[in-house]
Amino acid sequence: MSAEVYLGLGGNLGDPPATFHKAIGQISDFAQVLGVSKLYRSKPYGFSDQPDFYNAAARISTDLDPLDLLARLQEIEQKLGKKVIRENGPRIIDLDLLLYGDETLNLPDLRLPHPGILLRDFVLRPLHDLNPALSHPSWLGKSLDSALAELGQSFLFESPMPFDFN
Repeated sequence: MSAEVYLGLGGNLGDPPATFHKAIGQISDFAQVLGVSKLYRSKPYGFSDQPDFYNAAARISTDLDPLDLLARLQEIEQKLGKKVIRENGPRIIDLDLLLYGDETLNLPDLRLPHPGILLRDFVLRPLHDLNPALSHPSWLGKSLDSALAELGQSFLFESPMPFDFN
């Protein structure tokens, strides 16, 4: 049975828009890509001495279970050249499994929903592009719309840029 899944894409080395395009192409080999957000640019989170980040989100439908999907996303990251330099450090690409239907998981390698969704506007804004009313049972009735309103402006964003992933 297919699940509706939301992914986060981030990166600040090389050519992130081109890398995101390649990643979406590879994701479409095992999932149906239902939508992709605008492309955003933000200041780094955590470790500030690095280039600005590009962020986007994708909505997909897949028959893979969460751990198999995570493994496929990690394979794509490796193929595209991801190397972990330091936590919250510079990277070519980061593919985060943000939401997998209404699933809640708390495993060593995977937490669903992703714990940073409601706290980081560089995640909230792209998700909001895809579905402003999106919610999860663990959020106790909170939607992306209300979370974004509560968060305010914690990071400086350039204007969202349209991005064609086709």
